[in-house]
Amino acid sequence: MTTDHRKLLTVICEAELESRLAQDVMRLGAHGYTVTDARGRGAHGVRDAAWEATLNIRMEVVCEAQVAAAIAAHLRKTYYDNYAMILFIQDVEVLRPEKF
Repeated sequence: MTTDHRKLLTVICEAELESRLAQDVMRLGAHGYTVTDARGRGAHGVRDAAWEATLNIRMEVVCEAQVAAAIAAHLRKTYYDNYAMILFIQDVEVLRPEKF
């Protein structure tokens, strides 16, 4: 089985940013993304989705390394100072590279 290397950029942040992040990642070269609801505890306390202000999302983007780096840099510059957000990047192997 042949695989190709890509990066998985994961963004966990306040749900109110979803539409803005979706526009950002597509504009910066991603071919798509996946969004799921997220809950947890961290530096900003418990994010349990008990009310709208505590809704979090997890956005995942599989893409080329340079696209992941560009998206991460933009998100850090644009959102880190004013929103609860974490980013991490992992190496992944994909079976259909043309999709990413």
